[in-house]
Order: sequence, then structure tokens, then C-alpha cells
Amino acid sequence: MPESSIVVRPEPAGNPSKRLQAAGLTHATSVFEQLAATVPLPPAPRPIVVADYGAATGYNSLLPIGAAIAAFRRRTRPDHAVLVAHTDLPDNDFTALFTTLAEDPDSYARKDAASFPSAIGRSFYAQILPSQSVTLGWTSWSTMWLRRAGAELPTFDDHVHVEHSDDTAARRAYARQAAQDWHDFVAFRGRELSPGGKLLVLTAAVDAAGRSGYQPLLDAIVAVLDEQVDQGLLTRAEVARMTIPVLGRSEKELRAPFAPAGRFESLTIERLEVFDAEDRFWSQYQLDGNAGTLGAQWAAFTSAAIFPTLAAALAGGVDDPRAGDFVRHLEAGVAARIAGNPQQVQIPLALVVLAKPAA
Repeated sequence: MPESSIVVRPEPAGNPSKRLQAAGLTHATSVFEQLAATVPLPPAPRPIVVADYGAATGYNSLLPIGAAIAAFRRRTRPDHAVLVAHTDLPDNDFTALFTTLAEDPDSYARKDAASFPSAIGRSFYAQILPSQSVTLGWTSWSTMWLRRAGAELPTFDDHVHVEHSDDTAARRAYARQAAQDWHDFVAFRGRELSPGGKLLVLTAAVDAAGRSGYQPLLDAIVAVLDEQVDQGLLTRAEVARMTIPVLGRSEKELRAPFAPAGRFESLTIERLEVFDAEDRFWSQYQLDGNAGTLGAQWAAFTSAAIFPTLAAALAGGVDDPRAGDFVRHLEAGVAARIAGNPQQVQIPLALVVLAKPAA
């Protein structure tokens, strides 16, 4: 199976999920702006190159890249070109990406005349930009998705997420894949960053207590899938194939490629923090007490981020005639279960800043 051929990375589909992801992005955007204020800049007319790894349709990139360009402008001429390379897999919706860049009021392309967006349709598990060309790199909510899933990793039938499975062999296989993915991602960024360049990574994490979060949401998905089996809407074999190929990483796992010397492919970890992002849906629920809205918001986020991947496990794949009803039923069921038992959702995130020494 080709790399992540059925994986859909979590991209906001409407305001609820966009607001949720902004909870983690606010802090990361501030750090990214600080990096842009200090990273060495190439002399004009050489462009300042910003790489956006795993861009999807661009929503998660607009504010951080805009903040970085504003920081550049405080240091250099207003006509110093900034080349922004948005990268993703070849089947990404690049039309939606460029529509976002052209129409969203938060788009840097609408605010800075000397910024030039571009796109690259290649996997970031290989080198995709020239060596020593990237001034500043950004990636959010992308490196947590495994490169390979489905037939290339073992299945398990007791949960949709391997970290909550009792299948030891599956857990080990997924952990090995996550480790190899992180190793390769970092290695190729080490080649692409220019001397003095930096990269900020925002990704799912495992906290110091070993928790990967999202428990109420994941349990709701499992319960609704079991209901669909009992109702004859799904087969047990289909549900057994439904896995979410996402893994959070602990601080130790994030540091692993750099051990023991603290350096890997000329990169060092300048900053690493693991924190719980705010569950903004829960914060709203504490104010208005509307459990129905809480359930609907979490279900809408999950539907956009996860359910297409689960639907691909149907007997007919993504073209299965039941796919639309499957997603609608699953979203309604998850919304009802969250509303019936309101709980705060833990969202562990890691922020990592990788730095390349100046020449």
C-alpha cells in the first residue's frame, strides 16, 4: 500500500474544528513569531523561504506564517521576497489550499505583496526542498499521522486506536512505525534547513503519565461502532479493520533520534515542551451548560478529522454505497454519547523547535 493512501489529516471543516485546533496553535504561533524575529535571513534578492509541511488546505498555516512574515518585515525591506512552500501528498486538495490563500481574510498572501505562495505535492518523508534552502519551517497536526497503515500494519479488534488496545504485537508495530517516521521526517528537514534555520513542530503527544488523551471521544466511537454491528449496519470484520493511524509521542520518543550526542543530521532540539491544550468546547460548556452543543462540536470535529479514514475500511472502501450513511450515523451517535455524559477531553500536545547551527 502506498504511503498513507487512505489517511485524512485533521483539517478543520467549518468553524467548530477550526476553533479547536486554534487552541493548540495560539501558543505555537507566538513561538513561531519569536523564531522569525531572530532566525538569520538571506540577503536580498535571495528569497526568505518558509516551508509549511503537511499544509492540507491551509487553515492551520495562515496565522503562524502571517505572524512570521510580519516579524521578517520588522527586520528587512518590504520588498524582500518571501517564498512560502506549502507541501503535502500529491492527492491533497491543492485547489482548496489556493482558494484559502486567495480568499481567507487571515491569509498572508492578501496582506503582504512580496510574499509568494507555492505548493509541492510530495511526502515529507523524503527530501522535498533543496538542501540548505529553508529559512524557517512549520508543521502542525501532521507528523502524528503514520506513514503506513492498513495492510502494512497488524489489525486489532478491541479498539479503534492502538494505544487503547490490549494487542501487544500491534502496539509494538505501531510504535516502531511512529519511531521510523519521526526519524525520517527530522533527517530530511536537517538537509533542507539553511545554516541557522529553525523548524517548529506541533504534534500529538503522550504526557508524563503515559496518557495520549481523547479517551471519552475514542470510547464513544467504539460504542457507536458496536451498535452498528448489532443493528446489522456493519460487519464485525469491517469494524476490525477500522483503525485511527495516529500516535502521540512522549518526550523520550521525540528525543530518540538525537541520542546520545544531542545532535542529528546537524539539528539540535532548541525547545521541547509537552502540554495539555485547552478543550475549548468544554470551556464553552462550562459557561452555557449546553451538553448538546458540546456533543455536536466534538462529533463534527471528529467527523472531519477521523471518520473518512474509518469509512475506508468498509467492504467497498471509500466508494462503498453505505459510506455516507455510515459517517452520518457515527457522527450522530458520538454526539449523543458525548452529550449524555459530558467530560473534558485531554488534548496532549508537543511543541518542538529544531535548530541548525549557523555557518
